[in-house]
Amino acid sequence: MAEIVVDADTQDAERLSFRVRVAGDSSETTHEVTVTRADFERLAREDENGTQFIRRCFEFLLEREPNEAIMRTFDVSVIKTYFPEFEEEIAS
Repeated sequence: MAEIVVDADTQDAERLSFRVRVAGDSSETTHEVTVTRADFERLAREDENGTQFIRRCFEFLLEREPNEAIMRTFDVSVIKTYFPEFEEEIAS
């Protein structure tokens, strides 16, 4: 499995932002990821902080595609567009 390093970037009343570095088998990629507070509260586990949640999102993605295929900048809400099972799986 790839190494995933998540660093909190900025936070405001509406949105959380993170910088994610993924060291895969053959390359390293960097991603800028946001999540609305509403989506975070709805999808994250009760005891989970933002970096833990984003890490789980990347684990979900990396089970389905290589790190090179993951968009470099995106909001968590777009994951369900590509993987309809995302919200159900991530919230469980």
